[in-house]
Parts: sequence; C-alpha cells; structure tokens
Amino acid sequence: MSEIDNLQNADGKNEVEIVKAASTPKQETNLEVEENQEPVIEEPSKPNEAHVEEIDSSNAEDAEDETNAERHKLEDKDYHAMSMDDLVSEFEKLLKNNKIQTISSHVNEIKSEFNAKFSQLLEEKKEQFIEDGGNPIDFYFSNDTKKRFNSAVKEYKQSINAYYKNREETLKQNLDNRLAIIEDIKSLVGIEENMNETYKQFKELQEKWRNAGPIPRDKYNNAWNTYHHHVERFYDFLHLNRDLRDMDFKHNYDQKLKIIERAEELAAEENVNHSFRELQVLHKLWKEELGPVAKEHREEIWERFSNATKIIHDKRQAYYADLDKAYEKNLVRKEEIIDKIKALNTKENVSHGLLQKRIKEMETLREAFFNAGKVPLKNNEATWKKFKDAVREFNRSKNKFYKNLKKDQYANLQKKLELIKIAEDNKDSDDFKTVTPLMKKIQNEWKAIGHVPRKDSDKIWKQFKNACNHYFDRMHAERKAENQELYDAFDKKVKLLDKIKDFKFSDDVKADVSKLQDIVKTYKSAGHVPQNKRFIDGKFYKAVDNAFDNIKMEKSKLDMIRFEGRLENISGGESTRQLDNEQNFIRKKIDDVKAQINQLENNLQFFSNVNDDNPLVQEVHKNIAKHKTELSTWKSKLKRVRAMYSTDEEE
Repeated sequence: MSEIDNLQNADGKNEVEIVKAASTPKQETNLEVEENQEPVIEEPSKPNEAHVEEIDSSNAEDAEDETNAERHKLEDKDYHAMSMDDLVSEFEKLLKNNKIQTISSHVNEIKSEFNAKFSQLLEEKKEQFIEDGGNPIDFYFSNDTKKRFNSAVKEYKQSINAYYKNREETLKQNLDNRLAIIEDIKSLVGIEENMNETYKQFKELQEKWRNAGPIPRDKYNNAWNTYHHHVERFYDFLHLNRDLRDMDFKHNYDQKLKIIERAEELAAEENVNHSFRELQVLHKLWKEELGPVAKEHREEIWERFSNATKIIHDKRQAYYADLDKAYEKNLVRKEEIIDKIKALNTKENVSHGLLQKRIKEMETLREAFFNAGKVPLKNNEATWKKFKDAVREFNRSKNKFYKNLKKDQYANLQKKLELIKIAEDNKDSDDFKTVTPLMKKIQNEWKAIGHVPRKDSDKIWKQFKNACNHYFDRMHAERKAENQELYDAFDKKVKLLDKIKDFKFSDDVKADVSKLQDIVKTYKSAGHVPQNKRFIDGKFYKAVDNAFDNIKMEKSKLDMIRFEGRLENISGGESTRQLDNEQNFIRKKIDDVKAQINQLENNLQFFSNVNDDNPLVQEVHKNIAKHKTELSTWKSKLKRVRAMYSTDEEE
C-alpha cells in the first residue's frame, strides 16, 4: 500500500488523538443531543490544556444527526428565576413547538427547578398541616400547577419513548444499508475494464454512505473502520489511474480550503457558542464527507484548520471563565440574601401587623434570590439547602405565631359570644335603670377584648350591635315619650337658631336690635332641652353675637345690648354661681382698666414741659379717654349685675 494513498494518515498523523484530547468545560451541558447520551466531546484530565476540538467520531448517532444543530437553537432561559406556573408554561411550549429529541436538556432543567420549588412548598404545607393538629400520615397536597406539570411530564415521556423506539428501528435499517455499501465498494476492486465508470460508481457509493444516516453506537467503530479499510483498498487499486486519483485529491483540497476559510471566519466571531457548534459540523464534513488530499498539502491545511479550531476553543474557555466569575458574584449575592433571611428569623414576632410586614420582606428576598442568577455547580446544592433551611425556619416561626394567635382569637371569640348572650338576654328589658349600666359595661368590655378569627368577626359584631341597638332604641323611645316637652323645646330652639342665621337687617338699627332681643327672649322662654341636646345653646348665642356684629351702632351701646342678652341667658338658674362669676370677672376688668388709666396719667408727668399739641401727648390723652369710656361701660355692667341679684331675691 502506497503511503500517499494511506487514507488514515492523509490529513495529519495524530488527528484522532488530538480530537480525543479536546475538552468541554464542566458548565457546558448543551452538547447533549439525546436524552441519557454522553457529550459529543470527551472531557480531559487538564481543563486548560491547549488542544483542538472536533466531533468524537465514535458517536455516530450524534455526529450524523441532522437535528443536532437545530436543538442548539433553543433559547437559553433562566429557569431558576421562574415561578412554578411559568416553568409549567415553558414546559408546555417546548412540547408544542419543538421536536421531542431536541428539548431534553431544557426539560431536565425545568423538572429540576420545578421539583425543588414544589418540594419547598410541600414542606411548608406539611408543617402548617401538622401545626394545625393534623396527622402526618394523612397529609396530602396538590394543586392545579402540579397537575399540569405531571401531565406535561407524562406527555414528554410518552413522546420520547416513541421517538427512541422508532429511532432504534431506523438505526438498524441504516446499519444494514451501510454494510451493503461496504460490500458494494469491496466489489469494485479489480474491475479494470472501464476505470472511469468504476470510479464513478465509487463516488456514488461514497455519497450514499454520507447520506445513510446514524447507526447503533456499539456498531459504529467496526462499520467505520471496515468502510475506511475498503476505501483504502480502492485507492490502492486506483493508484494505477493517477488522473482520477489526482482529480479526487484536488476536489478534496478545494473543499477543505472552504472549510478552513469558514473556520477562520468563525474564529473572528464574538458568539463563541455559535462558533463552536458550527465548528463541530465543519469537523464532521472534514472527516466524514471528504477524502485525502495530495501529500504536499496535508500538513499545511491541517495546521491552518487546527489553528482556527484552537482559537475558537480558547475563546470558549475564556467565555466560561468569565461565566464562572459571574456565577461567583451571584453566589455572593445569594449568600447575602440568605443572611438577611436569617436576620429576619432572629426578630420576635409581637404582632400581626409587624409579622405581615416581615412576610412582605421575606417575599422580596425570595424573589431576589431566584432572580440573582446561577451559581457555580459545585455550590448549587449547598446554597439551595441553606436558602430552604432559612425560609423553613421563617415559616416555622410564622406558623407558630399564628397558631398561638389562633388560640388567643378563639378564646376572645368565646368571651365575645358570652357578651352577645348577655346583650340578647337583656335587650327587651324594661328595667332601664338597672340594665343600662350593664349594657354600657359589656360594650366597654367588647372593645377591650382582642381580635377573633376573621371568618367570625363580622358575624358576631353584627349580632352584638343589633342586640345593643335594639335595647337603646327602646330606651330612647321611652325616655323621649316621658320628656316630650324637652324635645318640643329643642325643636323650637332649632327654628329660632335658623331665624337668627337668616335675619334680614334694615336701615332701622333700633328696630333690628329690638327684633333680635325679642328672638333671644323667645329662645330663653322656650324651656329646657334634653341633656344630650344642650349644644344648641352654644350655637344659638354664637349666632346672636354674629348678628349683633352686623349692626351699625356705637360700640359701647352695642356692647351693653349684647351684655343684656348674656345676662338673660345666665339668669334664672337654680344658683347664683354664674352671676357671681360674671361679677368677679367685671370687677377684675374694672381694676385692670383703672390701673391702665393711672399708668397713662403718670406718663403725662414726663411731658410736663411739652405742649399739648405734641403728637405723643395727644396720643396719651386719646388712650386715657378711650379707657375711661371702657371703664364707664364696665361700671354699667357691674351695676346691671348687682341689679340682677335683687331681682332674683324678689323672685
């Protein structure tokens, strides 16, 4: 066998060894093309070793599967940050919109995230069930989201099983086809009558081989080696006709140059994952679909192809190194969130409102944890466990608080039910003197009792309020009947108040004053009103003051008229206490005004050498005159009060 025709060494002596030295970073799992199959590229003992990456030719099922590229087109999503509802929705979309054999890695990640989140929810529900007095053996929990998830898992399993069953039959048929192709190549050796026709048949058989499809994994190496053995034998036979051989070499050389150029373009791209996936396709074309080239070009083109491959691999390694750094930052962030949750757990829950605030804080922290992104694979399980433990501790504390709160609320409910019974037993009583203090007492006790279960709160309050209202409505109706004249007097005074508010002033001041005084006298003669209606007096006399403020009269006279009205209001009482207070107030005002007059007159002594027309002196005289007028008014008021005493004695 000529060295130039040795197909196995045609494009580099150690191609297979270099290929098997290629590595895949531990984070890279998207090289899986079928469920439960191994990655396309073997993992090295030294991750940073310089190498060239190519498809492992031993994996024919993957290497020749045309859907391999398609499955890598699926968008990567952060399933870790999704809720259970969102995860199920993504699962259902994958089943509906993609080939079943292309979604295994996404499905596995969704299943892992959903099961982790549902397990946490299940633990919380179980703890709540047990704390509420349930037997752990009787615990069961599911929801609509879980049912949808189980349905999607069932559909996926059925579809993937059907796919593999059909695939197994296809692989067996493809193997039979490839073995037939090998037999046909074997039969070409020795046919020299028409070498051009023989060569044409050989090329057609090669094309059939390329399109024959994947075969069972355990049969691949033997079939591949047998195929290449007989291809080599044919080239050995073909060397007798060098023109055909050289034409084949040239074709292979041209095609491999195109592959190299594309690989060099990929080496310049920024999307390293896309470049790496397409590079695998180029390696498949190089090895499976193209034959050898002339000896003088072999090392040159292999070196160019290897260099481009190495650049892509190095960029990919750098990409995953940066990804590792990002994962480390996510880990730090998640550790901080876990510490904040633990800090929440150290705080005592003293009230429902405070705990509700902390529950909102917890929800914010949980959302932040799920949105923080992925962490290094080696830390993932431990981080998730610490998070679950911290959340579980918070939930236990929360459930314990509400369990105790429910006990207190149930005790409060019993107390309030007892008060309802008292209210309903006495709501029709006619012994108002005895029962009224009792009803007021139980109303105060009701306010002092704490919360009851929410489901009972409105119901029992309505029941208690109706009983109390029924009693007090009866009591008020009876008292109103007994004191009807008081309510009649109140109605009259309300009308007089409206009359004062709507009073129409005229140009005759004396007439207006007389009318206002008549209204005041009528108001006073209207009689007493119920104790809880006495506010009407304050409103009325305030309206009277406002009305007199609108009368254009000398201030001192108007002041005396308003004073007379005030005296009318306070006279006629059972004691003279109000008159005594009024007299004492007036005497104090008289003393104050006298003191101010004396002070002003003393001040005039400082102006003994100043003319009387001096502005300052005139201002002092003006103030003295003003205060003397005011003093006269106060003395008149005192005289009028003293007269009221004699009037009361005569009466």
